[in-house]
Amino acid sequence: MIKLVVVYAEIIIPLALPLNYTWAIPPALQDKVQPGIRVEVMLGKSKKYAGIIKRLHYNKPEAFDPRDIINILDHEPIIYPEQLRFWEWMANYYMCSEGEIMQAAIPTNLKLSSESILVWNEERSIDFSDLSDSEYIVAEALELKKELRLNEVQELLDVANVYPVIKKLIDKEVCYVWEELKEKYKEKKQTYIFLHPTYKNEENLAALLNGWTKAPKQMELLLAFLHLQRTEGEVLQQELLKKSTATAAQLKGLIDKGILLSEKRSSDRISYGTPEVNIQFTLSPAQEKALSEIHSQFEEKSVCLLHGVTASGKTQIYTKLIEEKIKEGKQVLYMLPEIALTAQIIRRLQEYFGGYIAIYHSKFNANERVEIWNKVKNGEIKIVLGARSSLFLPFKNLSLIIADEEHDGSYKQQDPAPRYHARDAAIYYAHLFQAKVLLGSATPSVESYFNCLQNKYGLVQLTERFGDAQLPDITLIDVKKFQQKKAKVAFTEPLLEAIRQSLDQQKQVILFQNRRGYAPYQICNTCGWIPQCKNCDVTLTYHKFQNKLTCHYCGTHYLVIQTCAACGSHDFTQKNFGTEQIEELLNEFFPDARIARMDYDSVRGKHDHDALIKLFEQQRLDILVGTQMVVKGLDFDHVNLVGIIDADGILGFTDFRVNEKAYQLMEQVSGRAGRKDQLGKVLIQVSNTRHPVLAFVQQHQYEALYQYEIENRKQFGYPPFSRLIQLTFKHKEKQLAEEAAHILIQGMAGSFLKEMSGPAQPVVDRIRNQYLWEVLIKLPKDVQKIQQCKREIMQQIVIIQSNKRYKAVRVVLNVDPL
Repeated sequence: MIKLVVVYAEIIIPLALPLNYTWAIPPALQDKVQPGIRVEVMLGKSKKYAGIIKRLHYNKPEAFDPRDIINILDHEPIIYPEQLRFWEWMANYYMCSEGEIMQAAIPTNLKLSSESILVWNEERSIDFSDLSDSEYIVAEALELKKELRLNEVQELLDVANVYPVIKKLIDKEVCYVWEELKEKYKEKKQTYIFLHPTYKNEENLAALLNGWTKAPKQMELLLAFLHLQRTEGEVLQQELLKKSTATAAQLKGLIDKGILLSEKRSSDRISYGTPEVNIQFTLSPAQEKALSEIHSQFEEKSVCLLHGVTASGKTQIYTKLIEEKIKEGKQVLYMLPEIALTAQIIRRLQEYFGGYIAIYHSKFNANERVEIWNKVKNGEIKIVLGARSSLFLPFKNLSLIIADEEHDGSYKQQDPAPRYHARDAAIYYAHLFQAKVLLGSATPSVESYFNCLQNKYGLVQLTERFGDAQLPDITLIDVKKFQQKKAKVAFTEPLLEAIRQSLDQQKQVILFQNRRGYAPYQICNTCGWIPQCKNCDVTLTYHKFQNKLTCHYCGTHYLVIQTCAACGSHDFTQKNFGTEQIEELLNEFFPDARIARMDYDSVRGKHDHDALIKLFEQQRLDILVGTQMVVKGLDFDHVNLVGIIDADGILGFTDFRVNEKAYQLMEQVSGRAGRKDQLGKVLIQVSNTRHPVLAFVQQHQYEALYQYEIENRKQFGYPPFSRLIQLTFKHKEKQLAEEAAHILIQGMAGSFLKEMSGPAQPVVDRIRNQYLWEVLIKLPKDVQKIQQCKREIMQQIVIIQSNKRYKAVRVVLNVDPL
């Protein structure tokens, strides 16, 4: 008797499980399974999941008997081994589960959805007299049909909430619940119209047209079809009816006569141009030198930093590198931190590379994301331009990753897990393909520049602007000289005069204010009470356009408060200025100017960013006011003035990176000015004019800023001289969150007492009715000690959550927090 060898599979399912679960592969399916394919599995009594096979092996788990997988969902893998190794590394480095990474990485419509089905219990004899009227109706239908879906139960009872009835039927063992997985992704089908083969013969077609006597509308439709076929090639039914202004019935008449044919075909949801390379610009001598140095650095190092001043033409250098990889038949990932940046660059890259390029970010719908995923996987798409989520795409032969604006904090995922940094993760991902990584920035992160000076990364510098354009002249405006009765002013007279001059010269202006809404807070003039969110310990921002108070942490909206809750006064003053109020004031000062606002509130749709940028590019807008969206990487030819409304707000954060971030913001927004043959002007309104960072910004001295920062970081042991792990304890009861944090510190004190600080409450210590306590662990850059610390953290979390008192305390792990 031949004994069958049992094959087991370690399978990743989209749950935060500390370990991947193991299932058995039935003999009939063993020749069809391989790593990277989706399989249908059951966990627990009835819950089904679509999991991804990570590896196959022959070792039966000792602690339990694995269940068989239920079904195979793919004929070929949806991801490659490189992605599976990437997930494993990311889970280890960022202290999360591979299931959480799968949840973030895989497009929604490839994860399948689980639908509950009620199944008649054949093994029980049901006493219908014991059932209520609603229960009886459902039970009778179940006895007849054997299975009912939830929507069918809702139709039977004509109510939306059927769960109480279902629960009672399950308790009385009338039925049980079964989960069925449904494929969410559906191909897009479009109807194409063709000429019947008989009439492809010119003589037959001429005879048809010449002998036409009736149905003139059908004749018009036929002629429109012939014209479209000649100009477009294939003819879509939708386009034909639109062009001919005919009806579907008239088209059906031609089909019924055998003159035209129709056929449904799969169609792309996103249109791509013809894949072609069409680069017509010439690099400047400085750009040529930088490109040559990058090639030289890549011979020895896998990572290179291109430190180029604003408007130095870094994008053109990226384009030349991409061209080289396309000619080799390789794939390139071009990452940007924000989707707001992609609109302008995608238009340029499409001019250069046509249908070779695709854009990928969270604004695409679920079906569009699946289609891009599949085209990247099969190598059809050679260049992907995307935000941080594009790093999860299943590249086949990745050769180069470009991380533009590498310093930007938007590369760091905050919530939910995995809390990864896309720039850092990209370096490991590229390593799996033996690919190169080019980091680009006018204001590099301290960590990246440090790695260059330590000879870990290559460094190439581009110190002059393209076309001999000069860096803008930066002037500080001391707002204390213009304040009235200690009240802040949004616009000082020098800034208003500079805006007038720019408008008179028919130039454009960008104004930066790092607060959205109308007024960041309002205060009672009688007693000083400030309206706060009921769920978070933060003040409410007034949004005038919506006429609501809004919490920017939890998103809760409140009616505008007219009466003070403390003293009953009706006398409120709105403090500080948001972008909405800046826009309103600009309309008062410059009623003839065309003004627009770019912030989270004004550009929410998929195409809103692009539409606004196009208007500004075409000089159909005079002034653009916005938050950080206007800072990052946008390139406008006619901007000669940039104004920073409130630099004190940028310099005042409690963060060891505050100087670095402030310099980056101010230098980046300043770089939008004077990008062609004109000298740009930057005006910075600030009260603390002696702040050292302002001197670095005025002189465009990144190296001086770096030296200033690196000395402070070394003195206090902050990155890049250490690694940080932040633990945040959350609970609706403040005391329990604090107690849990203390337990962890006590449990780790034997090994890591000197490295830990806290627990302490953050500046905002309650969000969504959860109190927060933080512990910061500052570790030396020793791999073994870091791994030991991670193991002890996980052990302590298990101990804390095994205690019934702290079971509901949530512990958020953040490696390399920003």
